Amino acid sequence: MLEWIVILLIVAAIASLLGFRGVAGASAGLAKILIFIVLAGLLIFLLLGVIVFA
Repeated sequence: MLEWIVILLIVAAIASLLGFRGVAGASAGLAKILIFIVLAGLLIFLLLGVIVFA
C-alpha cells in the first residue's frame, strides 16, 4: 500500500507541474486517504500488540 501512496504522490506532483489541477487534486486526495488507512492500521496493530503482550 505504501507503494501506491508513493505512486499517487508522484502522479500528483507531475500533474501539478503540467497544469492538470483536477488530476493532481484527485491523486493527492487518494494518497491522503491511503495514508490515513495505513496510519489507522498501524495504530490498531500497535494497540493490539501492547494489549496482548502487556
